[in-house]
Amino acid sequence: MKTFYKVFLVLFIIFIGINFYAIDWRSGFLDDENTKFIFSISSAILGIIVVYILHTWSKLAERK
Repeated sequence: MKTFYKVFLVLFIIFIGINFYAIDWRSGFLDDENTKFIFSISSAILGIIVVYILHTWSKLAERK
């Protein structure tokens, strides 16, 4: 995996960790205060998926 992909992978994992820490678990998972954190976590997960797709595409381009 290229360094470029590793940097974004680490950033997305850090974002997920920070947002899990910031969620107020006592008020409920889908509470109005927690929706911004849930949205950020889902965006980071989508970013991880995109990083793996781009990494796979770069490996396919190297084979040709």
